[in-house]
Amino acid sequence: MSLLDKVPGDLRLYIGGLFTLRRKQALQEANITHVLSVLKLPLDQGLFRDFRHMVVEVDDDDDEDLLQHFPATNQFIQEGLDGGGGVLVHCAMGKSRSATCVVAFLMQKYLISPSEALDQIQQSRPSCDPNEGFKAQLELYHRMNYPKNVEESYQYQKWLYQREVEASNVTGQAPEADKIVFEDELSSPQCASVEFELRCRKCRRALANSGYLVRHVPTGINWDEDGMTIDSSEPSPSGCAHHFVEPLSWMRSELEQGKLDGRLECPKCKTNVGKYAWQGMQCSCGHWVVPGISLTKSRVDEVKPRREATATMRIRKPPGSQNL
Repeated sequence: MSLLDKVPGDLRLYIGGLFTLRRKQALQEANITHVLSVLKLPLDQGLFRDFRHMVVEVDDDDDEDLLQHFPATNQFIQEGLDGGGGVLVHCAMGKSRSATCVVAFLMQKYLISPSEALDQIQQSRPSCDPNEGFKAQLELYHRMNYPKNVEESYQYQKWLYQREVEASNVTGQAPEADKIVFEDELSSPQCASVEFELRCRKCRRALANSGYLVRHVPTGINWDEDGMTIDSSEPSPSGCAHHFVEPLSWMRSELEQGKLDGRLECPKCKTNVGKYAWQGMQCSCGHWVVPGISLTKSRVDEVKPRREATATMRIRKPPGSQNL
């Protein structure tokens, strides 16, 4: 197999491994003008003397965030192609990291799926195969519709938050405060339609609405207060004792303390209205929810909003706002 493989099609786009840079004659014949290096290994800068060079320092690990670099790598590749020369994208082996960046470019340019883009690359370089973490990031990039600024995307911020939650399960530590996503501070698509809102039973302060609920399917196993199981022949949503919700801005002072679990108090009357556990919580129906951020049904009321109030609830509010 050649160490300088061209992506099939009209583009002068090539993919390879680290040793491809030693093939001077092949690089000249391909008229390579731009080189994108996607790796952390120390690089001999003399190898790039004749090229426009960009480096993205990531390891070939599932938990590396390569997604944040896609807009920049796409732009670099396109600039090289627009200049009339060839572009080489390489990593250590020309298999995972470089393939991921080329797939992201082809997806954006031709509006195709990750699998379609990878199939195209594998026609000339069958060994290309991004790791599972990068594949998931490519799927997310596809669902995000290739934004110019990934870091401002709602989906990206949610993805980072989920990664932090997963890490908390592994390390036994709460997520970093700046990684927690407070759903009511974002333009969340979940809140396009509000069926009801949850209000503190004591003071009537609005705490959440149906758009912020974390839905789960009851397992049919119910638990009493002592942790003993109660037989249930069929799952019953009404048997759940909790409303599980996304993090909301009124919870900020509690959730940013770095504790693994704790109580949630109504910001107005200070009544205990729920609890949270970053490593997860088991609902009374038996379902395990991670992270577990819950409002106790006996402490809140479901209230259907007035029609004129519904539009207000869709508006993004600043931190600490009294209205959702």
